[in-house]
Amino acid sequence: MSALDVRTPATQHGLVVQELHELHELAGANALFETIWGSSPGSSPMGVEQMRALSHAGNYVAGAFEDGRLVGASVAFFAAPAGEALHSHVTGALPGRRAGLALKLHQRRWALDRGLRRITWTYDPLVRRNAHFNLTKLGGRPVEYLTSFYGAMDDVINGGDDTDRALIAWELNDSVAIAAAESRLLPVEVPDDATTALSVRDGLPAVGRLDAATLLVEVPPDIEGLRRTDPGAAKAWRLAMRDVLGGLLADGARVTGFHDRSSYVVARATDAT
Repeated sequence: MSALDVRTPATQHGLVVQELHELHELAGANALFETIWGSSPGSSPMGVEQMRALSHAGNYVAGAFEDGRLVGASVAFFAAPAGEALHSHVTGALPGRRAGLALKLHQRRWALDRGLRRITWTYDPLVRRNAHFNLTKLGGRPVEYLTSFYGAMDDVINGGDDTDRALIAWELNDSVAIAAAESRLLPVEVPDDATTALSVRDGLPAVGRLDAATLLVEVPPDIEGLRRTDPGAAKAWRLAMRDVLGGLLADGARVTGFHDRSSYVVARATDAT
């Protein structure tokens, strides 16, 4: 049996992380998701029935526990290419406990034990803390921009905004991912001639030059708060990020890191014009 066999809990950052199989465990994960997303009963991003089916079929359904209390949960399923990839559909954690990081490290080990080499998931590229977590603390990299991927979502987190998402590819054996798993955060290289393609100006997005070899794409400080206080500004940010980051990725550019907890570092394709 592997080190993370389905019946063997693992300890990550002082939390107990283990796979969930029983209905009462899955009901607890469902309730936690409803709390985190602010969903009405029955509108969790991942319900008990789906988790039960995925778990029974051998996919990844896990929870993080602090003193016996569920404080985070994650659900992922096998993806194409078969035998190589896992897609992490939802991960939610209560703040201040490092449960999200504990779950992702557990998920990484689980995937490696099954011969997988990549985990993908989507996130809102306008949320700074998520970009920092995914790129800096885990070593993942956005590889595709997905416009309005889930359609309209009116939960507390999304607030009715278009659900544009960046698709992260977490190459589990990449040197950046290995270093991050060992709590060694590698510095992000920003050349002296990098220019700012998107910046914050009086709370609104300001588009700059897009023709430099390396570009900085800044993320607003608090897009979730902006959705509540100034929906027009939040919409402007959605469209600007879609045009700039989405356009760069579509043209073959690569995101190489997240600088100073605020900006994507983007290397344009050498043949881009």
